[in-house]
Amino acid sequence: METTAIEECVAVGLKLTDYYEKRKAFSKDTGKIQRGIGMSIMIHGSGIAGLDMGAATIKLNDEGSFNLQIGATDLGTGSDTILAQMAAEQLGVEVNDIIVYSSDTDFTPFDKGAYASSTTYISGGAVVKAAKKVKEMILSHAAKMLRYENSDGFILENKNITSPDGKNVTLEDVALSSLHQLDQHQIMATESNMSYVSPPPTGAQFAEITINNETGEVQIDRLLMIIDCGRGINPITAAGQAEGGMAQALGFTMFEDTFFDEKGHITNDQFGTYRLYKSDDVPPMDVVFVQTDEPSGPYGAKSIAEISVDGVAPAMVNAIHNATGVWFRDLPITVEKLKNGLEIK
Repeated sequence: METTAIEECVAVGLKLTDYYEKRKAFSKDTGKIQRGIGMSIMIHGSGIAGLDMGAATIKLNDEGSFNLQIGATDLGTGSDTILAQMAAEQLGVEVNDIIVYSSDTDFTPFDKGAYASSTTYISGGAVVKAAKKVKEMILSHAAKMLRYENSDGFILENKNITSPDGKNVTLEDVALSSLHQLDQHQIMATESNMSYVSPPPTGAQFAEITINNETGEVQIDRLLMIIDCGRGINPITAAGQAEGGMAQALGFTMFEDTFFDEKGHITNDQFGTYRLYKSDDVPPMDVVFVQTDEPSGPYGAKSIAEISVDGVAPAMVNAIHNATGVWFRDLPITVEKLKNGLEIK
């Protein structure tokens, strides 16, 4: 494992929650209302090593914008945005100058799919490779325009290409020249990316609860996730994805279940009968990033998608045990199961 901050994640979480002090205090609670705090540690992966592959095409347009064509699908994870960010960083432009076309492999390059926590790591690697190649082509053409033998020392930033001695052409100048004037050609590149390693994001999950021992009702007071996903490309969307993962995990931990009739048909197959957390049901959530720089990832990134689901259930089980002294090992931990477990105790 090239990078891991699991020890730091645990240390940060313990400090932010006053974990040991609360464990001692909560274990002394008496009466029908009791409190608990629990934690878990998580490790996942970034794509499937030796299998996942993503590709990207980047094309320079005649006014200086770029088309980014990717097979990766944005499922609400923000991948269109962060992949555009990676391209923009390499090409010295704003994110709005990257026009993204994604998902439709009839005209985009191939991608194995939005699964296995792979898009940032695998598809992002393809975007960075393609952007670097397009950048080299831009610098090379700018050098020809300014009558240099090569592009050594040329810099591309803020939509401008500057030579070592300060001469300057704009990105739009290069686009127009390459398409209409000098050595006419399309500046574009397609690159693929796969990896024989799957660098794991790591993290620590903390949960605080209040439980009514008589009714079995559980109030989740706080969920806190401390996570090492490498270098966060877009911390706001990454935090949102982690919060969404915690909410999803909380559902299957506490009450999401599937019921069948005597003929094997699912009886709660519609949202009217399948209980989900609504926005006003979700408890306070916090996400803290402990940054590492993964050498095999684009800009040091690892994944964040599925690890955000991994730790909630064991942290909740641990918190309930802290509050009640009872271990629950069969999900979901419904009110009925809680009442039965407490009665048996």
